[in-house]
Formats: sequence, structure tokens, C-alpha cells
Amino acid sequence: MKLPPIFSSLSLIVLLTPLTPLPQAEQPPPELYTGTVLCLPDVYLQPPSDCLPAGPSTYLARMAAFGITFPMQPLPAKSPDEELSYVPYNYARVTSGNTPLFTSLDAAMDGKPVGRRIEVGFNYVSYSRQAVVDGRAFYFLSTQEWIRGGDITRITPSSFQGLLFYRTPDRPFAWVLYPIHTKHSPGYTKRDYTTHFLNRYDVVQIYATEKIEGLDWYMVGPDEWVEQRLVARVIPDSTPPYGVYNRRWIEINLFEQTITVYENNQLIFATLASTGLPGWWTRPGLFRIYKKLVTTSMQGAFEADRSDFYYLQDVPWSMYFDQERALHGAYWHDGFGYPRSHGCVNLSPGDSHWLYNWAHAGDWVYVWDPSGKTPTDPDLFPPGSP
Repeated sequence: MKLPPIFSSLSLIVLLTPLTPLPQAEQPPPELYTGTVLCLPDVYLQPPSDCLPAGPSTYLARMAAFGITFPMQPLPAKSPDEELSYVPYNYARVTSGNTPLFTSLDAAMDGKPVGRRIEVGFNYVSYSRQAVVDGRAFYFLSTQEWIRGGDITRITPSSFQGLLFYRTPDRPFAWVLYPIHTKHSPGYTKRDYTTHFLNRYDVVQIYATEKIEGLDWYMVGPDEWVEQRLVARVIPDSTPPYGVYNRRWIEINLFEQTITVYENNQLIFATLASTGLPGWWTRPGLFRIYKKLVTTSMQGAFEADRSDFYYLQDVPWSMYFDQERALHGAYWHDGFGYPRSHGCVNLSPGDSHWLYNWAHAGDWVYVWDPSGKTPTDPDLFPPGSP
């Protein structure tokens, strides 16, 4: 078919017209070099000349200023042998008042004759075996007496233990006293709690301290803070207290409720303690261990009406250092890190066992209160008790 002349002319124009490039303004702009190359993530002590230490490097440098490096370094410490927590006794709390004790199982079953009674008070006994007769339980005590099962409640001593150190740590550390979430920033103004949960007796390192509205806050991780009252802090100090000259001493911090042990001017052990309550303070000062007992029973009362009577059988690993005040195992509570005693220094059974094995008669015991709140007037300190 022959096309009309007009179409033939247009085809010729299309075929003969060359392709022209787009105007320059419509071309994509070339990629231009606009700045310094970003450095690889690292901590740069000196500004590098060939890269920009920004982004992750800025964060790493900020953390390094607090002593935090990645991966984070653990304390130079380990847990003591768990076998130290073993005590060759079973313990029970006396739950009845004026509790009868019997010289034989038959007497305990009949309820008479009564050998003696434990008066009303804070009372605990230790037993070696149990007898069940006609569905009734009876327990044979370490004092060779029997007690009825209905008069006691069996207990399990705390298994908490402190830390053994290979060397003195570079920074303070602390035990967590109360289950908490950390905060992104110090202070209670913001409710910026993290998802990191800390359990009681967890150990944290302290990288910085800030005071916010009169309260001290500790940085325990990258942008993680806890308040001072929720932890018990240890500040390692291998300088001997004045008067200590044999490079071995036990230090008791009444404010923090901690114990540290130094040998050859190095921290070798640290743990939590429970010292005297107000009115029954543990006396500040420098003392020496004068008596050690693998086990001993303690009893007594300070009030005229004997309302504060206590009776504690087989208290383990006791080390007397100030009249009747002693370092010893406390099987009757798990409140370490808080004042609990009538002047003695309570430790978990495992910690008291370790300390008993380490300590010698004559070793120094340095008791102090960095807050200055514990009185020092000798007239305010009775002989002491558990």
C-alpha cells in the first residue's frame, strides 16, 4: 500500500534526526567527597589524622573515661568453696514460751518430768536427730536434751558467701541489698528505669558517683545507675590502719555493713556483715582477736525485766575481739548488709568459717564508721552479745 506523501515525509524526518543528550541540568550530579572518613569504632587517646572518631567511637571514649571497656572486665575475684557453708548441726527456732526440755525421749513423750525450761526470748536450738512416735516429732539437742517438735520450727541457714580476690581491685564494688531495676540517669526526677534487674546479693562495680538532691548515686554499668542506700559498697584500701604493723587485718565498715580482709597489704576477701543496732552498737576502734571457738552457745539479757533474753545453741566459728563482742556465724537470719545484732559482728556460716580458718589469735580488727554516726563514748558500750 502506498502511503500518503505526508507520512513519507514524517518518517524521513524521524529517521534522519540524530539523538541529542539531555540538557546538562538534568544529568545526575556526580558523587562528591564532602568530609573526613569515619574512624572504626575504638577508643582514640589522640585524635587521628586520617579519620573522624565520631559515632560509636564517641560513646566508647565516653565510657572509657569512666573506666568501662568492652568487653567489660570482671572483678579479679572468685567465690569461696561452697563446702565452707556446711555446719555439722541442724537448727530450729523455738516458737513457744517457757519451753520445756527433757532428759529422755520417754519424758518428752509423757511431758514430764521437765528437766529445765528455756525462758521466753530470742531462742534457737541445734539438734542432731529426730524421732517420730505415733505421728509426733521429737528432736535430740546438742545439749543431750529432747524438745518436742511442736515447740520449734526448723530453719535453713543462709548460703550467702563473699568473694576471694586474686589482687586488690582497681575500683569500688558493691553488693546489691534490695532487688531493683537500674536507671539510665542518676536521681529520681526521671522514671527512666532500665530493663536490667539486679537481685539481692548481686555484685556490681562502681565507675562513678554523683550526688543528686542529697543522695549519692553510683554508676554500675554503661549508663546504669543505682542509689547508695540500695547497695553496700567496698572501697579497697590496702593502707594499714594506724597501729597495724604486721600487714594482716580485718576491717569492719559500720556504715556500709561490710568486712574486708587484708594480707600483705592486699585485699584477699570481702563480704557483708550485720553489726550492732543503735543502742547496741559495735564499738569503733582497733582491737585484736583474743579467743577463737569452733562452736559455742550464747545466752543472756541486758534489760532488768529480761525482755531481751536470747539463747543460741552452737553458734559457729566465733572470734572474740572486744569484750564479749565477736565475729561469728549467724544461722538465724539472712539479713546481711543491715545492722541486726546486739554488738557482735554477724557473718553467714560460710563466711565465718573462711575467716576462722584465716585468722590467728592476735590478728587486728579495725572497726570504723566513715559516716561518724556511731558514738565512741566507752560508757555507751555494754559487753556485747549476738
